[in-house]
Amino acid sequence: METPDKALHYTHNSGWLRAAVLGANDGIVSVASLLIGMSAAGSTLSTIFLAGTAGLVAGALSMAAGEFVSVSSQADTERADLRREKEELENHYEHEVHELAEMYAERGVEPELARKVAEQLMAHDALGTHAREELGITDALTARPLQAAFSSALAFVLGAGIPVIASLLIAESFRTKGIMVVSLICLALLGAVSAKIGGAGILRAVLRVTFWGALAMGLTALVGHLVGVEI
Repeated sequence: METPDKALHYTHNSGWLRAAVLGANDGIVSVASLLIGMSAAGSTLSTIFLAGTAGLVAGALSMAAGEFVSVSSQADTERADLRREKEELENHYEHEVHELAEMYAERGVEPELARKVAEQLMAHDALGTHAREELGITDALTARPLQAAFSSALAFVLGAGIPVIASLLIAESFRTKGIMVVSLICLALLGAVSAKIGGAGILRAVLRVTFWGALAMGLTALVGHLVGVEI
């Protein structure tokens, strides 16, 4: 049994969980909407499958690149802040001790005790302490570009694969509605699982992802039906 000081908190999952949920959700919604629109327009199964596969590959690469660039920018900002903080510690150490002590005092610690705590923590790890207390940078929440890119791309592939496979297995007469039903069920499961991992309310998460997913799929089905031509 885990002791309280070793317990894994929900925020420890935030880095990869955000990217994975975004990737899976986008994979299901975007590719399902594409296939539903094409199916409603009367496209053949081979055309639908080709479009779905292309959308899966392009979407996964796009998600990976987008996450990598975005999180890399965050990591660059963190490194710049840490360099600045390191310089301040080297040149104005006593001021940094006083600054940290004031932060603790503002949180309710007695000024004298706050000073002692600041001195002891900075003697152990001055940069790490200021990174955590002043900048909000911790090991659990620090930016990890490769992890975010891989999680997002893999999740997109898994999510997008669902409507693609469904399009192959569902009869033509029920294909449009079938892809939508299967995709919405998977979106609901995704919302429930992500809420469970993140410690959030399951019902709210399920309703949120299914509502926006249904809206996107419904609109593309309407467009496909109105156009009524094979792309």
